[in-house]
Amino acid sequence: MVDILEQNKSSWNAIAGDFFGVTALPTYGCLCPTEDELRLFPDLSGKKVLDIGCGSGHSLKWCGDQEADELWGLDISDKQLENAGKYLGENGYKPKLFCSPMEQNPGLPQGYFDVVYSIYAIGWTVDLERTCKLIASYLKQGGFFIFSWDHPFLHCVDAIDEKIVFSGIYYEKEPFTFHKGENRSEVRHIGERGLQNSGGYSLTLYNRRLSDYINALAAAGFAVERLVEETDKNTLERDAEFSSAYYAPCKAKRFPLSLIIKARKL
Repeated sequence: MVDILEQNKSSWNAIAGDFFGVTALPTYGCLCPTEDELRLFPDLSGKKVLDIGCGSGHSLKWCGDQEADELWGLDISDKQLENAGKYLGENGYKPKLFCSPMEQNPGLPQGYFDVVYSIYAIGWTVDLERTCKLIASYLKQGGFFIFSWDHPFLHCVDAIDEKIVFSGIYYEKEPFTFHKGENRSEVRHIGERGLQNSGGYSLTLYNRRLSDYINALAAAGFAVERLVEETDKNTLERDAEFSSAYYAPCKAKRFPLSLIIKARKL
């Protein structure tokens, strides 16, 4: 796990500039409804918020624009945090940013936050149960944890010969690697081969089932209030040419590419 965290940190430092402002609130993920439509967040006026995997800080700015009182962020990449600090500062905000894996508490206060959220970052954890328990510890009782990530079915489905085929095994938790190279959005499955570099920057994740997320939340003392498995209306209503791209609209017309969960700390 340590090797994976070190490799992922190194790669995110290298590619941080390419992901500046990518997938940030009010956007939750790929071809799914936005926060403007879903309204999962409570009124943030005067609230303290923490962003897990805050990246370039664009989601924190959104929270600030909603009049959140305190903006806190955590990310494994110091380059991402450098970008976030600069971006937020240019927009008049003074966030508190911490460089750390989400599996560790770098000094964040406990029982302090009204909302903890993670926009397309929670899936990078190498220890989902520990991460959920830490997030629960940061929240006030009754506080919310809201996160988005790839839908668990996505890694099982491929587009082959103009057909969508279920080619993977949902139950297997084998890691897969996202290669940042000439093809900046290519995702490949690597089974048990672990980390590898194919001419680009490699990041390794673990496949998880929907039950893994729900059970980790329950074990950490959360109650799930809403589960969103939807494709946005515009994608569903427009024609989509066949494509083998990982996040292809032709797939999204058949099943959701993203998963969004809102949970409350009991």
